[in-house]
Amino acid sequence: MFYIIVGGALALEYGTFNAITGMLLSVISYGVITSLMARHAIKTGHSVTSFSVELFGSKGAVLAAIILGATAIYYAVFEGSVIALAINHLFPSINHTVAALIVVAYSVPLVLGKIQVWLDKLNGVLLPVYVIGLVAAVCISISEYGYSTNWMTFGPAEPSPYGWWNCFVYYMGIWVLMLFAYEYAKFGKPSDEAFHSKWNFGFLFYFVTIVINGACGIYLVSSVPSIEKISEISVVLAILSLLGFWGLVFVWATQTRINSANYFVATSNLKTIGQFFGIGWKWGWWAVVVGVLVFVLMLADVFKYLLEALAYQGIIVVAWVGVALSRIIEVRRLADGGISDVPCKTVNYCGLTAWLVASVVGIILMNCTGLLATFSAPATAIVAYAVMRLLSKRQGVTSPSISKVN
Repeated sequence: MFYIIVGGALALEYGTFNAITGMLLSVISYGVITSLMARHAIKTGHSVTSFSVELFGSKGAVLAAIILGATAIYYAVFEGSVIALAINHLFPSINHTVAALIVVAYSVPLVLGKIQVWLDKLNGVLLPVYVIGLVAAVCISISEYGYSTNWMTFGPAEPSPYGWWNCFVYYMGIWVLMLFAYEYAKFGKPSDEAFHSKWNFGFLFYFVTIVINGACGIYLVSSVPSIEKISEISVVLAILSLLGFWGLVFVWATQTRINSANYFVATSNLKTIGQFFGIGWKWGWWAVVVGVLVFVLMLADVFKYLLEALAYQGIIVVAWVGVALSRIIEVRRLADGGISDVPCKTVNYCGLTAWLVASVVGIILMNCTGLLATFSAPATAIVAYAVMRLLSKRQGVTSPSISKVN
């Protein structure tokens, strides 16, 4: 649902051509970077947290856990609120509080114990529901209002010639998906490395996720008269008006697929943070904590704060990716894709310095005005990569050896 909305919103602001160009460039960057990261995670068995220990040291790694955990909770709040809105819209007798409780009550068990074993099967079932629902929404829109070619020229009368750059940079703000991919890729078998890097975390996946969803969003936004303002809420209501109860099923399937990942990543990282501070709770209790936090935030008017928080976190995440890429490429050069068995440091000043410097540069640029602000995310990635590479060369990189983390 998120990518449907983003596609329509970017086309409205910068024009269809610029939006789709930005999407295609994003597919290339996502495909290349995530493929490298997925291969690394599969070979080493690293999670984001354990790899962060190598990058930043045992104490520095907790920062990555805090950022990724908070981001996952924020997304869980946002996506959960969409389902609650849909429930309340179709069943007005169920108020927002009860709807939010329903969403959290069924979401938490999805990441508990043995349920995780069939979670991938559930997502496999939900995928065709999502595809059928999206196709149905477009087809019914055509049936109700006729096919419109307005989506091809949708947007401002005179789009900016550099609008494609703005669209590309916008998608950099959600590079946290690369961390999510890394978190899941660790479960892959080394024998399936090529398949996962090409298909599950490669170009085709991101083409469907970003371009196909985005194009459908542009069409729905430009052709459904009931959409007056571009937002997640307005598009959800339009889908509900087109599909009725099946629209609710579509929204549920879409958001549940996403939220199962959000809850898993949030629980994993909160558990890591708890262990750092000496709290040895079991997985299930941390999942409940995530559910409580999500429920409380869903009841508060936090969306305007969430968007601002996610903008800052986006910069910090891009910096993490830059540092990680520098390390991954370096060990691939030295050992054909292996990972070094370097002793765990309490603090790795190379990684922390690169992460901090890049984040500061990105945040400063983000708060500038005009064209300069659009370079915040790209500059962050470049600075993180360059500083990490420079400091690592000065320190010296241990010749890596392949080892799978248990």
